[in-house]
Amino acid sequence: MDDTTVAALGKLSSALETTDRARGHLYSFHQLTGKADFELDEAVALFREAGHDKIADRIQQDLIGRNVTPGHWTFQLVEEYDDGYWSEFRTVERAARDELADGKRHLHEAALKERRRTHGKPGHEAE
Repeated sequence: MDDTTVAALGKLSSALETTDRARGHLYSFHQLTGKADFELDEAVALFREAGHDKIADRIQQDLIGRNVTPGHWTFQLVEEYDDGYWSEFRTVERAARDELADGKRHLHEAALKERRRTHGKPGHEAE
């Protein structure tokens, strides 16, 4: 396979890895937002205990259970990302690998490993 094709597949793979990282951040956003929503229950209870019912009511009515974007909780954003953009990205990346590299991943890294390892040395095996 020519070097430009290997580079192109490598760049596509790197971009997929970046979307995987973005997906992880999206899951963090989802979990942290949910945690904050449950922490609001405690804040409401403490405001009520302290006699601040107006503030407690506002938190209860305006924040707890609120959509983070119109019509969506965070789990819905995660699902849409997973089912849409991220899934399509994976499909396109795999199709390119299947067509051009017999499905093999990380061609550039495999070539680097072969060049950088010490042949015959334990811990430097090819496979």
